[in-house]
Amino acid sequence: QVQLVESGGDLVQPGGSLRLSCAASRSIFSINAMGWYRQAPGKQRELVAIIARYGSTNYADSVKGRFTISRDNAKNTVYLQMNSLKPEDTAVYYCNARIGSGSLSSDYWGQGTQVTVSS
Repeated sequence: QVQLVESGGDLVQPGGSLRLSCAASRSIFSINAMGWYRQAPGKQRELVAIIARYGSTNYADSVKGRFTISRDNAKNTVYLQMNSLKPEDTAVYYCNARIGSGSLSSDYWGQGTQVTVSS
């Protein structure tokens, strides 16, 4: 129902910044919520940040104050601005879209983009 394409991942030094983009194939205004997740090798995928249809946001404690999720409805794109990056932020970052609610909801995922924080 929706395709998601992430971009912007890169190798960056500790303390640096990156901006990830997630382009959706349909209007994100019609999507209940979009978010960013990340998965490090050998670990479970974890929530980083979400933004709801009406604009409310939520963040993992580990990134609060450093990361900002935003959207551009005209471009059907969600962003994740990442500042003050730490080595523990190293992971594959995935864009997520949730359509519907409750038992009728469906999740869609992008292919992921690699973020590596290392000196």
